[in-house]
Amino acid sequence: MTYDPPTSDTSGFFRFDELREVMVRQQFAGRGIVDARVLAAMREVPRHEFVPQHLAIYAYDDKPLPIGFGQTISQPYTVAFMCQAMSLHGGEKVLEIGTGSGYAAAVLSHLAERVYTIERIAELAAEAAERLRRLGYANVEVRTADGTLGLADAAPFDAIVVTAGAQTLPPAYQEQLAEGGRIVIPIGPTRHSQTMWRYTRVGDDLLGEDLGPFAFVPLIGEQGWNKDEAEREWC
Repeated sequence: MTYDPPTSDTSGFFRFDELREVMVRQQFAGRGIVDARVLAAMREVPRHEFVPQHLAIYAYDDKPLPIGFGQTISQPYTVAFMCQAMSLHGGEKVLEIGTGSGYAAAVLSHLAERVYTIERIAELAAEAAERLRRLGYANVEVRTADGTLGLADAAPFDAIVVTAGAQTLPPAYQEQLAEGGRIVIPIGPTRHSQTMWRYTRVGDDLLGEDLGPFAFVPLIGEQGWNKDEAEREWC
């Protein structure tokens, strides 16, 4: 979806606050994003701070952008969609798999009490942690680890969100989910064949809901794709 071209003030600086408002009004309206808390968080978080500086003018376009190491920042609509699917009310403890630049974790920080986020690429994790600290997101903790194993020392979680495509639902997430908790995760055999699923824990059972097709980079790790498989199937 296209929207009004970027505007700038007389000094040539882009009015990123205006672009965020346009993003919310034109990209989310009519596409099912109705959670007022999610919309407020998307208006608040400066996405241009989470992309390479030379791409900042594109930060509020509805598309993923490269952030290095073969990774991307998800398009704004996808972040809003996944946050809404978690049905957060403000007091939850959330686990995010795939920190990337830290943007989604920043959005989640407005929606939950505590956010743990795992990134397998150490350089990205370090950059995200510094960025989140600098911008004041004190309720977010970044870890460098195999995200497919979850984070047992901080479990159970009220919600787990996975920003990479899995082959199947990793057992670790099932074990670390609190009663009534939700897992939001894309699952599928290739980059172009994934379905977003929401699983809700009810007693010993997980109830699954198909939320539609999406496309993500592969979830690499012990309970996900191995790197060679991912390169063969996803390239």
